[in-house]
Parts: sequence; C-alpha cells; structure tokens
Amino acid sequence: MNDIFGRLSWEALPFAAAFSDPTASHVIGAIAALLTVLGGMAVASMLTVTKTWGGLWRGWLTSLDHKRIGIMYIALALVMLARAVIEGALMRLHHAFALNGGGFLGADHYAELFSTHGTIMIFFMAMPFLTGLINIVVPLQIGARDVSFPLLNAISLGLTAAGAALVMLSLVVGQFSTGGWSGYPPYTGIAFSPGVGPDYWIWSITLASVGTTLSGINFAVTIYKERAPGMSFMRMPMFCWTALCVSILMIFALPPITVASLMLALDRTLDFHFFTNDLGGNMMNFANLFWLFGHPEVYILVLPAFGVFSEVFSTFSGKRLYGYTSLVAATMAIAVLSFTVWVHHFFTMGGSAYLNAVFGAATMLIAVPTGVKVYDWMATMYRGRIRLGVPMVYALGFVMLFVIGGLTGIQLANPTISYQVHNTLFLVAHFHNMLVPGLLFGMLAGYTFWFSKVFGFRLDDRCGYAAAFCWVVGFVLVFFPLYAVGLMGMTRRTFDYSAAAFQPWMVVSAVGGGVVLAGFLLLVAQLVVSVRQRERLAVPAGDPWDGRSLEWSLPSPPPEWNFAVLPQVAERDEFARRKATGAVDAEVVVYEDIELPKNTLQGPAYAVFGTIFGFAMVWHVWWLAALGALAMVGLVIGRSFQSDLTRTVPAAEVAAADRAFRSRWRETPAVGRDDEDTSANRGRALLEAAT
Repeated sequence: MNDIFGRLSWEALPFAAAFSDPTASHVIGAIAALLTVLGGMAVASMLTVTKTWGGLWRGWLTSLDHKRIGIMYIALALVMLARAVIEGALMRLHHAFALNGGGFLGADHYAELFSTHGTIMIFFMAMPFLTGLINIVVPLQIGARDVSFPLLNAISLGLTAAGAALVMLSLVVGQFSTGGWSGYPPYTGIAFSPGVGPDYWIWSITLASVGTTLSGINFAVTIYKERAPGMSFMRMPMFCWTALCVSILMIFALPPITVASLMLALDRTLDFHFFTNDLGGNMMNFANLFWLFGHPEVYILVLPAFGVFSEVFSTFSGKRLYGYTSLVAATMAIAVLSFTVWVHHFFTMGGSAYLNAVFGAATMLIAVPTGVKVYDWMATMYRGRIRLGVPMVYALGFVMLFVIGGLTGIQLANPTISYQVHNTLFLVAHFHNMLVPGLLFGMLAGYTFWFSKVFGFRLDDRCGYAAAFCWVVGFVLVFFPLYAVGLMGMTRRTFDYSAAAFQPWMVVSAVGGGVVLAGFLLLVAQLVVSVRQRERLAVPAGDPWDGRSLEWSLPSPPPEWNFAVLPQVAERDEFARRKATGAVDAEVVVYEDIELPKNTLQGPAYAVFGTIFGFAMVWHVWWLAALGALAMVGLVIGRSFQSDLTRTVPAAEVAAADRAFRSRWRETPAVGRDDEDTSANRGRALLEAAT
C-alpha cells in the first residue's frame, strides 16, 4: 500500500489527531477541515439543485473572455482572504491569553497558522486580486478587445487555482508548513521538517509562481501591442502604467522563487544539498534567491494599488491627475530600484558593514519616488470637488496609514536600527503597515470602483462605508500595538510570552482582529445586499462616477468584444474629452465582424491536473505525479493540433448592441453629485467642473 499511496495514511486526516489527542489545537484543526469539506459539498449541492453546472462550465470556467477570467481571479482571492482573515483573528485572540503559556493554540499549530496566513495573503489573495483587476481593466482602458494571449490567460488562472487548492487541501489531508511564508531552510529541509508541510508550501508556490510569470508576459505584450490607435504610452491611464511595470517585475522577479522552491524540493526529495548545513550546502543562497523575488514582490503588490488610487483620486476629485509625467517616472523608478534593496531583509545575517550601508542607502532612496506619488495625489485633491465615495474612503485611509508605514521603513533601512528590532513584532507591524493599506485597501477600492462596470450595478454604499471603517480602524487596533511591543522586545513567530507588560497591547490587538473580521463580513453582506437590490443600483449607461478613461465609455456590463469599433484616442482622459465635446453618442457608420476565441477546457484542466500533480508530489505518489505531469504536457500537444479556435460575431449583431447602448445613453437622465448614491443614478453622471 505504501508503494501505491506514498506517505498517505488515515493518520494524515486531522480528525484522527483530534480523536486520539483532543487538545484545543487538534479540535480547531478538525473543525476547520470539516468546515472546508462541508463548504465544498454545499457549493456542489447548490450548483446541482439550481442546475447551474452547465452555465458555470460554458459561461465561466471554459471562457477566454479576459473580464470573466479576471472575475474568477478576484473570486479566488476573496475566498482565500476569508481563510487568511480568520487565521489572523485566531492568532490575535490566542496572543491575548498567551501570557506564561496560556492561550488555546499549541506551538506547532500557531506556527502553521502564521505560515498559511502569510502564504495565502501574498500568493493567493494579493496576487490573484491584482491579476484579476489588471485582467478586467487594462484592456478596457487601452481600447483593446482582449489580452494578447487569451489561452495563456486561462492557463495562468488554472495554475494559480491549483496552488490555492493545495493550500486548502492541507487543511484536510496532512498539515501545512510551520516554516513561515518565506520557507527558510535548513528548518524546512528534510532533516528538521520531515513531514509534508514544507512540500505543500513548495508545490503550491511553484505552481502559482509559474502562473504569475505567464501572466506577466501576457500583460506586458498586451500593453505593448494591443493599444488603440492614438493611445501612446503617455496617454495611458496611470493604472496601465503601474500594470506595465508590474508585468515586467513579474517576468523577472518570479523565476528566482520558482527556482529556489524547486531546489528546496530537490534537497528534500532527492537528497541534494543546495541549502543544507553540510556537504557544501548554504542556506544564504536560498535567502538571496527568495528576497531577490521578495522585495520586487512588495512592489508587484503595491504598484497596482497605486494605479487604482490614481484613478480614484482623479475621478472623485473631479480633476485631471496632477503631475502625470512625474507619476510615470516615479512608477518606473520604483520598479527599477526594487531590485536593488533585497539585502535589507537580512542585515543581521553576516553581511559586512559596507554591504549593509549600500543596501540601506538604496532602501532610503526608493522612498523618494514614493513620496512624489503622495504629493501628486494630494495636489490632485487640492481645490477639487471631492466626493467621499467608498473608494475615496479607502484611498484616504491608505494615504494616512501608508505614510506612517513608510516612515518606519526608513527607520528599518538603517542597519543599526534593524539590528535592534529585527525579528520582533515591530517588523511585523511595519510589513503589514505597508501591505494592508498599500495593497488590500487599493484592491478593495478598485473592487468597489469598477464593480458596476463589470456587473452593471453599484455596490451598496451603506455596507461599503461600514466595511471601510472597520478595515481602517481595525488595522490601527491590530498593528499599532505591535509597534509598541516590538520596541519592548517581543519577538515574532512565538506562540507565548512571559512579560506581563505585553498582554494589554495583545488584548487591544485581539479586539482589532475582531473589527477586521467584521469588516470582511460586511464586505460579504454588501455583496449580498447589492445583488438583491441590483435593480435599484443598476447603472446600464455605464458611467456612474463621471469617469475619465475609456472603460467608462462602454455599457455596464461591457459586451464580450468590449468595443464595437476600436476607439481613436486623442487625449489622455479620452472619455472626459468626448463628454466635453459631445462625442459620446456619435453614430458609427461602419461596423465589422469581430473574431473572438472559442471556449476551451484548457484552463480548468490545468487546474485539475496541476492540483493532482502537486498533491502527488507532496505525498510521494510518484505514478500519480507522472500522470498529472503527462496530462499537462498532453494538453499543450493536443492544443497544437486544433485549428478551429475562433468564432465570428456578425457585424449586424455588433451594430444592434452598440446602437441600443447609444440610444440608452441618450435616454438616461444625467444626475449631479447630490444624487450620485441614489437610485436616480442610472450610470450617467453629470458633475460640475472643479474650480
């Protein structure tokens, strides 16, 4: 049996551990596994009862429409965010009672929680969220009908979903790594971690990183090659600029983590010695490879949010974006400098004072273009007609909190300070201070901002404001106390503590964890309420916010082909120009047939076979791993023999849909700012010009 099923056994199920040793940790693990299984069964049952399997398969899973692929990315991100938020709240609650060995989590369970929390938030929440937004918005903003490689887009999603599936499977079969989101050897090597945990980390990261690299190639080529006539680089919206820089970072920064994880797999599986303590191994090679990815990754995460905030500040201030050229230059400078600062993550690991000084100076330097962005955003708001919509609330919360986090980053760029607070909760607070406001708030702002464009109705504002308030206030309550206890000497990644002075701060942080959890639940409530009230919130005319870029010129939701006729771009704020000149509903004389890619099962097939391959590699079921790998190779070969890959939408169908939209635009009454958040807003905003 061992030869057939590798390391798999009944003892791998968390229920077995809870039955044989019913500690609080084991019971919590069993409950989590049970909820995961029941949740999957509930979704499958609902799809069966409502007879929507066919629609899900034909309309979504096999679709090559970039908008639908983007929506699926974001849906994956929100599911993974739910798990990560719950895990974070559990850790904060445990620490509130962890004085002198108290609390309800064991050391290994706590380590598993912070490892899965970090891995999910970086690789399976943040990356899918930003990839989904780029997928949806960039082709619409540059006047394209799709990304350059629609099939590659679906495969990228499939590989990312496979990595996420492995993380979720670790709840049900075996355990995840206890080595943190960075997976440092030699602790994660076979000598110190002989279980399956590090293998789950390795193969989930490997699959997801390959998918992300392919996405970077796809997005970069799309922006280079698919821009509409007249859409020069300096006429692109700022979100497109940040997407371009992020795409380049994906192409060059993801391969190091892919290589490092595969080398660690060779250490664990075939007794190689890349990162071991003996026989020529050197774990510092892993640290360099990981952070050669890791710090550009920080900017892969925050740059798309910077692009979102640029769109939000401009739109909700009723003004052109101030300092566009300087923002472009700052974005490019950040992308380049992000490759020059990775050593600041391990100042304490034996580098010379001269080396640390060089990387410390580079780290301080990267704050300059970031500061340029903050000043440009404030100048955009200056004397603008500011509306405090929900996206603007996230944006303002970001500016205040991100500047504080940036200042602590300047402190940590000084090696002498880094030596004092390295591996304390001060560092944890700083890291979250950059990525929660800098990434998550940006993604939530973009989700709220463009939701109506994708689905045809706005999100409910009442729940939106409440959720934004909980996220901002909850963040402050969770992480600001960690600055204090970090300066007092409390180390990170420890499940208990002995200094009574830490406990009051931990209690406050636990309360904040509850507020953040409430913020997530309010996001769910907002979506449910909005779907139920979608008729009241409908914006079929497509422009509820008085948008300035091309995506707001389209119906909500846009047709599969996006643009009936590819737009001719004359200015950066092209849609604003058209509204000012009355050219929005100008009649099109000639329509043409539009060619679109046919649906394909390649994307979901890669998700299934990628999951099978990764799971088999984790559990050493070699024959199953070989089948999974051969299946993925076979998909590529099989696709190469297919020739009927596109379908044609007749010009008459395109013309009918476009003329109906233009007629609807003319008939929709324009609303001013006082009615923007009411049912009177049907997607044609009319706002006064900023003074």
